[in-house]
Amino acid sequence: MEPAGGAVFTADRSGQGAHRLVLPAPQVDAALATTALGGAANLVRSAVESAALLADGPVQGAVMLDARSWRLGLSQLSEIQATLASRQLQLVALTSGHPHTHVAAAGLGLESHWPHPPGNGNGAAREAPASASEAGLLVHQGTLRSGDHLQADGTVLLLGDVNPGARISAGGHVLVWGRLRGIAHAGCTGNSEARIVALQLRPLQLRIAAAVARGPEGLPPAGLAEEARIVDGAIQIDPAQPTWPLSG
Repeated sequence: MEPAGGAVFTADRSGQGAHRLVLPAPQVDAALATTALGGAANLVRSAVESAALLADGPVQGAVMLDARSWRLGLSQLSEIQATLASRQLQLVALTSGHPHTHVAAAGLGLESHWPHPPGNGNGAAREAPASASEAGLLVHQGTLRSGDHLQADGTVLLLGDVNPGARISAGGHVLVWGRLRGIAHAGCTGNSEARIVALQLRPLQLRIAAAVARGPEGLPPAGLAEEARIVDGAIQIDPAQPTWPLSG
């Protein structure tokens, strides 16, 4: 059933699978999307309460969330997780078409997937590519190991680490939700406004456009992501801004 104005909770009756929770289509306006009908967590709460009233007994167990194209940050997704947990339900994985939601899921240690496109006519569905072309963003999930090289025309978001001996390069920004210990090159086509952002920025080498620098040797600031950008012609590393750039 397509959710029109509220979330839909479909209970698993087999006792062997997971319940399915589907959010409604978000508002076009991002500001309205966070407040519509009280926000995503309230939509989840209402859907679970409705399902409990219709069920013969308590609804408990694992839940798969279809977040559609909602932009859910870490606090919003944590609130949904807590709302479910208060009712003996465990959020185990989600499907989302928004890169911010995948970043939040990674921060909470949740499994996340991109949605499948419609079938190709023979009943089979293809795996959706891990990219959001409308945002100029390539999303890659997984650690880059020695010898690996990930390259993107626009901005690249890596959900994992970049190990020593691995390289990551992009025409736009390089965003790493993990430890950057290999080589990173942002703005590789000459964009000097590009930035490199990581939860731990300790690379062997940094490059932004034509500028080159070595990574810092000291310990990173506790609890802060770091960013590298060009200031007065040289690469400078500072605590990252609260909102990462996701275009470029």
